[in-house]
Amino acid sequence: MKRCFAVFFLVIPMALWSISDEELLKKVDHLASYYGVDFSAEYTIVQDKPGQNRSATVAGVFRRDSDELYTIIIIQPLINKGQGYLKQGGTLWFYDPDSKRFNSTSSRDRFQNSNARNSDFTRSTLAEDYRISDSGDETLGRFQCRVLTLMATNNEVSYPRMKVWISEDGLVRKTEDYSLSGQLLRTSAIPDYHRIGARYVPKAILIVDALRGTTVNGVFVNEKTQITIANPSFAPVSNAVFSKTFLEKVAR
Repeated sequence: MKRCFAVFFLVIPMALWSISDEELLKKVDHLASYYGVDFSAEYTIVQDKPGQNRSATVAGVFRRDSDELYTIIIIQPLINKGQGYLKQGGTLWFYDPDSKRFNSTSSRDRFQNSNARNSDFTRSTLAEDYRISDSGDETLGRFQCRVLTLMATNNEVSYPRMKVWISEDGLVRKTEDYSLSGQLLRTSAIPDYHRIGARYVPKAILIVDALRGTTVNGVFVNEKTQITIANPSFAPVSNAVFSKTFLEKVAR
């Protein structure tokens, strides 16, 4: 009986990862990208800066991954209401309703001064932008994960190095983002997902900034950003939403 149990546990890791690491990374991109449909949801971004009051931003997010498009419109707070973002292929615009001007921005920039980046709101392109330099298995809470260490293959990504924890179902559960020198910059966790048909949408994303924070009572406390995603939908979105005209009209 003991011998049977030993064989059983030896076989499990092979069964869990029956595809190559490269194929697994492509599966991650497939599950986190929504081709052939439109996507929309309400995002609540809560910024927690130690020693300060929490701030919350509510935004409507619209994506059309097949055409490399997304539009984000800020709903709250009132002081930022009407601000918006428009991504068209490799170009990202920020609209300021006060000046009524569009300014080019970068996917690497911080979103509304939070610990999130503009690139966090678009489709996943890990297999396109990174090569796998190392891999291994690790238990993360209730998940048995494959951990991939990634190195960027271009200069367009937000982070040149990453580690990604992927559970058996091909969903990302944790990421660590690094500088080129290996300095940890931030950690993100995605413990649960909405499942809509065959598609998955994160329910919440917790981002912990490794560098930004404040010393409180002699202890360094990191800045954190919690993104909660509500009312996800794959219903068609009007073509007009993915335009500068839409942002200008909504802001009036």
